[in-house]
Amino acid sequence: MPAHDQADPLPVAELLPRIVESSRLGGVVVTAPPGSGKTTLIPPAILDELPQPLGVAVVQPRRLAARAVAARIAELRGCRIGEEVGYRVRFDVRAGASTRLSVETTGIMLRRLLDDVAIESIGCVVLDEFHERSLEMDLLLGLLVRLRESLRPDLRVVVASATLETQPVARLLGGSLPGRPAACPVVEAVGRVHPVTIRHLRRGERTGRDPIEELVARRLPGVLRSTAGHVLVFLPGVGEIRRCQRAIERICPAESFAVLPLYGDLPPAEQDRVFADDGRRKVILATNVAETSLTVPGVTAVIDSGEARQLRVAAATGLPRLETLPISRASAEQRAGRAGRTQPGECVRLWDEASHRRREEHEVPEAVRGDPTAAVLALVAIGEFEGFPWLDPPPAEAVGRSLELLNSLAAVSSDAGRTVITPRGRLLASLPCHPRLGAILLEAAEAGVLWEASIAAALLSERDPFGGPAAGPRERQTGRSRSDLYDRVLAIEDFHAGRQTAGGDLLVHPPQARAVLRTAEQLMRLVRPSGPRAHDIQTALGRVLLAGFPDRLVRLRAGSHDRGTIVGGRGVRLDRSSRLRGEPFLLALDVDDAAAEVRVRLASAVERDWLDEPAFAGLLSHEEVVRWAGGRLEARGQTRWLDLVIEETPLAVPDSAESLGLLEAAAAREPGRVLPAADSPAGRFVARVRWLAGVMPQLDLPKLDTAGLLELLPQVCRGATTLEQVRRADWLTAVRGRVGFERLAEIDRLAPDAVAMPSGRPCRLEYPGEAEPVGTSPLLAVRIQEVFGMRDTPRVADGRLAVRMQLLGPDHRPRQITDDLASFWATTYPAIRKELRRRYPKHAWPDDPFSAIATPSGLARHAGRPGHDSRGRRSER
Repeated sequence: MPAHDQADPLPVAELLPRIVESSRLGGVVVTAPPGSGKTTLIPPAILDELPQPLGVAVVQPRRLAARAVAARIAELRGCRIGEEVGYRVRFDVRAGASTRLSVETTGIMLRRLLDDVAIESIGCVVLDEFHERSLEMDLLLGLLVRLRESLRPDLRVVVASATLETQPVARLLGGSLPGRPAACPVVEAVGRVHPVTIRHLRRGERTGRDPIEELVARRLPGVLRSTAGHVLVFLPGVGEIRRCQRAIERICPAESFAVLPLYGDLPPAEQDRVFADDGRRKVILATNVAETSLTVPGVTAVIDSGEARQLRVAAATGLPRLETLPISRASAEQRAGRAGRTQPGECVRLWDEASHRRREEHEVPEAVRGDPTAAVLALVAIGEFEGFPWLDPPPAEAVGRSLELLNSLAAVSSDAGRTVITPRGRLLASLPCHPRLGAILLEAAEAGVLWEASIAAALLSERDPFGGPAAGPRERQTGRSRSDLYDRVLAIEDFHAGRQTAGGDLLVHPPQARAVLRTAEQLMRLVRPSGPRAHDIQTALGRVLLAGFPDRLVRLRAGSHDRGTIVGGRGVRLDRSSRLRGEPFLLALDVDDAAAEVRVRLASAVERDWLDEPAFAGLLSHEEVVRWAGGRLEARGQTRWLDLVIEETPLAVPDSAESLGLLEAAAAREPGRVLPAADSPAGRFVARVRWLAGVMPQLDLPKLDTAGLLELLPQVCRGATTLEQVRRADWLTAVRGRVGFERLAEIDRLAPDAVAMPSGRPCRLEYPGEAEPVGTSPLLAVRIQEVFGMRDTPRVADGRLAVRMQLLGPDHRPRQITDDLASFWATTYPAIRKELRRRYPKHAWPDDPFSAIATPSGLARHAGRPGHDSRGRRSER
């Protein structure tokens, strides 16, 4: 009998005919709140429609939920798990030849699609809990859309979700239905929701100093008094669950209720305790696995931390990190709804109402924030990388980083501009783990350390089984290896061998350690050993880790024991949790870049000669590099691992276009340091030409402003390596060449550098700078005694302008500025002569400046000297 005939009249039950009918068209989107029956009723109803032997695959994001859903559907169908209804999750399969309804995780379903593209035994795929928007779920949707468009137009696809923006999904799925409208049908079920009283903290009640477990423990007694059912507490992770359990046991007497954890990696037997009825009230401490994927019966109260763990890729480094982040308003509503499934309930939110309004409306899809490397490899492997129909495509930067990693793993290559899979890439794509871990396993199989590498891979992918340092045997505390990860591998091996009691300085949590061993055993079965057992396990494992993390090589900085530079150029520092210090090269296996400085929590030493091995030939390069550093050109011979410089030797700076370009660019950034000084020959010539171009534009002289002078850098920079050398270069020849050597005589005539004085000494003209108005006359600074006998002011620019004469006293201080020398002699000179003759009696101060002899020194001729009297006047003897 169909499940919907046996089940309770859940909200989805009355919509089943419409959902089934819509699925016959090829695709349908169903939205229904948690507990409305969409997960347990829709797949069996469609199964009863399908002809033998076609089956239904129900895809769940979480292993715990997949097992629980399969058990519930089997119960409703009256069969045992593994018969008509079964499940397939990582390392646990309960399905057989007779199984037609299989509940499986996204990773298992992806593996089936990659191994059997047409999945001909499946008539319908139900993507359940799609609102969680895992990257694998988005990838599955796109693959199913492509499959419907090509090999399987008959395949039914149902997207089921608690909260979802339905139209984008409906449009994407509808586009794969031949002859159908642009969007597939959308069916919405309204759940039977009892009222839930929402209580927020008062503003300022929660501070950064309040541990979440203490807040939960303080509010739990009141919640237990005000409600009669179970209490569901949402916490970000397992660490918070453990601390919260201890805090509750300290504060609340637990005789009347059981405190039970609930998270994805919990052993099945402990998961079953959450759903079993033992007659006691339960306080269930759960991660967001209980948000929508599972319905825990009898819950009447929710305490919500408002936080969840999410994997994000840091934009600055491209490194993934697990962050504790505020949940969205939609997730908060889902969590609160768990309290109103059977009767009115209560939800205590451990944040204030004002901050609730500032939260995001929906969660950011993992495809946008996560690491797409595995997805990219899968798409390249099946030839679907170009133009893949993503619902929300990963950022181009993240895809680019993934391709770089896959290239360094020798998993992909470029062929005529297209990304193609390599034989090694096909092997990696066939393994149900991240390509990094797959590379480690493949290398370990040849290196003879497959068991140790499997433990290492499990430690890197599973929850950390170590709680921190603890007292242990002296030999383990003082004799650490050169790898934080290998130390942990040894600790897990000790645990596996029963030597963990008081052994080692790493405190092992047995449940998590057993989970790591379980994963390691499964990983080890994925590949076959192909090489003899290694003699030096630590060294062999170190090489293997390098094969999986080539982009995490760190070179220690000179003079530092814990700071270095990682591939990509970012600075890193060893965290105190890492025991490695002073290693010239190391791998950053576990990093935290939440702060400004990237912290390396797990590191493993790398020997320099490993980098030269043939297996890594594609990652190592040698080149001569010219750069601008420290105010000068430098040339270096560099050996690089990817983009990380691992060796450098000084070289002579080559006379090349690259060197010239670097020097030119540096000079252009600081023109004040390289352009000729104003008092240099080139600077004075530039000033003359600029001035002449302003007063006589008809000459059509070239512009010698800053931009015009910088155009001469290619000429003056040749042979130089510093800015000072550029400044001292032959700018005069370069500028004269720009003006034209044939015009130099004309410029000297119209804008002379100097004017000959009656004293016989040429006096330099100071031409105005760019800041002064066009047409300003040049300045001629000269002592009065040097212009005796001169009646008229010198003129320039073909007589257009008189120069400004700055007439100086014997002390070289200006006494008058004039462009009318005749007027000066007639009106101003007598007063100046009277004033200065007393102060400078040795200098000539004739009554008649026109008859006096100009002298460079300005001193009066001694009396009795032939031809002059003591006042500098001519004498007639």
